[in-house]
Amino acid sequence: MSRRGTTVRVKLENGNLIMKRLISFIFENYKVHCIITLVFIFISSTASVLGSLFIKSLIDDYIVPMIGVENPDFMPLMQALLMMGTIYLIGVISTYVYNRILLTVAQGTLKKTRDMLFEHMEKLPISYFDTHAHGDIMSIYTNDTDTLRQLISQSIPQLISSILTIVGVLISMITISIPLTLIVLVIVFVIKKVSSYIINNSSTYFVLQQKNIGKVNAYIEEMMQGQKVIKVFTHEDKAIEEFEGINEELFDSAYKANYYANIMMPIMGNLGYVNYVICAIIGGLLSIYTNSISIGGLGAFLQLNRSFSAPINQISQQVNSAVMALAGADRIFKLLDEKVEVDEGKVTLVNAEYDESGNIVEASKRTGMWAWKHPHPDGTITYVKLLGDVRFNNVDFGYVKDKIILHDINLFAKPGQKIAFVGATGAGKTTITNLINRFYEIQNGSITYDGIDIKLIKKDDLRRSLGIVLQDTHLFEGTIMDNIRFGNLEASDEEVIAAAKLANADDFIRHLPDGYNTMLTSDGASLSQGQRQLLSIARAALSNPPVLILDEATSSIDTHTEAVVQKGMDELMKGRTVFVIAHRLSTIQNSNVIMVLDHGVIIERGDHESLLKEKKTYYQLYTGALELD
Repeated sequence: MSRRGTTVRVKLENGNLIMKRLISFIFENYKVHCIITLVFIFISSTASVLGSLFIKSLIDDYIVPMIGVENPDFMPLMQALLMMGTIYLIGVISTYVYNRILLTVAQGTLKKTRDMLFEHMEKLPISYFDTHAHGDIMSIYTNDTDTLRQLISQSIPQLISSILTIVGVLISMITISIPLTLIVLVIVFVIKKVSSYIINNSSTYFVLQQKNIGKVNAYIEEMMQGQKVIKVFTHEDKAIEEFEGINEELFDSAYKANYYANIMMPIMGNLGYVNYVICAIIGGLLSIYTNSISIGGLGAFLQLNRSFSAPINQISQQVNSAVMALAGADRIFKLLDEKVEVDEGKVTLVNAEYDESGNIVEASKRTGMWAWKHPHPDGTITYVKLLGDVRFNNVDFGYVKDKIILHDINLFAKPGQKIAFVGATGAGKTTITNLINRFYEIQNGSITYDGIDIKLIKKDDLRRSLGIVLQDTHLFEGTIMDNIRFGNLEASDEEVIAAAKLANADDFIRHLPDGYNTMLTSDGASLSQGQRQLLSIARAALSNPPVLILDEATSSIDTHTEAVVQKGMDELMKGRTVFVIAHRLSTIQNSNVIMVLDHGVIIERGDHESLLKEKKTYYQLYTGALELD
């Protein structure tokens, strides 16, 4: 657990590259808006400098000549004041215009960024979500994108405005008095040294703060999802203790980041006052004893000096915001740079029918018959009827290349067969089914589907032919009708109801207050675990896949409900190739083949009766001599 004073310092790498990429992204979408904004920032900065410079002419040419005059003519002075007011009015209008434009640019950029993030995230492989905390990913959508808003609408325009103002003011000061300008530059050099020290410390902790915010969000999400487990094992105090540790790290980084950020303005402001006083004293002496600078020139110079110090302070202040935003942009770009799921498949799934000669041909409408459209290098195309013949040939697999967890897996599932996997937790049962979906790529061997290597099949088409019912059911916010229709978005209400009846879910749905129009929220928290699973089964039934994967689909259902569900499952499995993973052996006794796995190796295979006769592992599991863990 990290305590105050022990935080590891983190620096933002490649800050310039990140800024260039960010600006390029903004210009790509809002080029015209950015150009107009730059023009108005220039006008605003110029107006500010001209207004300050005009003080010299105002005093020397209009005010001083009227001193001691009995009947002064105020008209020239009024005209000069009107001109000065006009200059400042132009500056105010310009500032208003570019801020309104930046509002559009900032919010539009945030929208496009979130759209890009979500679109890219949907293309990432399952392995990415296995290795990244969901709360940390959510932090990118919220905290990190919000820092971009501040950067675009405040930090960047103020930095540009400040730089333009500094250049204009410096040139103006040189024209008035070179000696005073040199004094200002010396003091500014000291200010820069002090500000650089503060900024370096502040930026370090702002970067760390963004990282720690992601950690806190990830931990909170994890605890929310695991509340039942925490309460069952009475680990509330332990969870609180661990959260306090993570939150302490966030406190430490946020405290130090804001400490340095908050002392920046007072220090810079006071150094600016020192600069002003020194210039006033020396300028007054020069005006009195050398007459090298006029009273109007001194007044204009002091005003320009204030205008010179203010943008320097603004730059110092905005640098912290810029660094924090760049830290967020870095996390955003890292997500966008993650490699998407590679798909080099050429074989697609199409509607098919038989022609007059009995050959399979592609159909322009839904026929209820599907076929694999297989283009070959020589330009020919063959059609293979979708049957659901799945085979593993000498398959080796590991989530990490150097650590193989499935060894030399050989199995075949003929169309319409029911294949069951039995084994302890970690034996590799679910992993096998994930390989059929190509959630992960195998290291050795091959997997064929209707005689076609699944690497040749486009992933979307492959997964469209597979139905899956998971142990951990997920329901989306929407009606029950919408959740079942997720299995086939083109299905009619009648088809949805038919799927629900097939899964034996229709009865409990009709007893709900709004039936199929009942709204579900919070992952279907208003339903029992068994009811949620029935909806998941109905969803799979609606997709009408030739191959069905049941990953302990009835493990969360009580014995009575299981009997009801099993009837529907039997109807669902008719005519399909089915892969079943189950802890309850009673649900797989009618399987064509039962495979017993142990540490990624198939140690037994056969039907229920033959495996009992062998009196090995399966026999021990069935008789209770050995239990699945």
